Amino acid sequence: MTSALDAAHRRRSRSSVTPAAPSRAELLPLVAAAATVADHGSLRPCRLIELRGDARHRLGAALAAAAGADGPAAEKLAGKPLRAELLIAVVAISRPSVKVHDWEQEAVASGVAHMLSLLLDEAGWGVMWRSGPMTRSADVHRMHELAENERLLGWLYVGGVDEAARKDRVRPIDPEQFLTAI
Repeated sequence: MTSALDAAHRRRSRSSVTPAAPSRAELLPLVAAAATVADHGSLRPCRLIELRGDARHRLGAALAAAAGADGPAAEKLAGKPLRAELLIAVVAISRPSVKVHDWEQEAVASGVAHMLSLLLDEAGWGVMWRSGPMTRSADVHRMHELAENERLLGWLYVGGVDEAARKDRVRPIDPEQFLTAI
């Protein structure tokens, strides 16, 4: 069994994935584990939306509409969600709380997304978290059927990893750049 530290060191974003994707049954235990991130107040301020098949095409159309694009520009935007067979929309939910501010609730949703990407990577899937200027647009909001108190943080693009890409190494990070003391 590998340690969480080893898994974190091996994780890398995969900007290109193969058409393979985990099934819903394979996804559910990973989502259950990802949902264990620290959640002040136990508000569960996050939900995930599976986008497969036609939902990816509808997202592409919403992206093009949000950008006001037409012609080749619209086609390019519409093709973005087709880069992976599975997209997982990460949604932060703002729940009423006197103790837990909205930014904390959004941090929980971000934590769930990161944990899920780590778990997917460890399970052998390629994952890339994508966002962009249209993430919070009205067209994209409507396409995801988000409530007034929900904010889209982006999408995890999930797919298979070809063997050549599996050998890619993560560039080491100098931890001294991230950890300071006062």
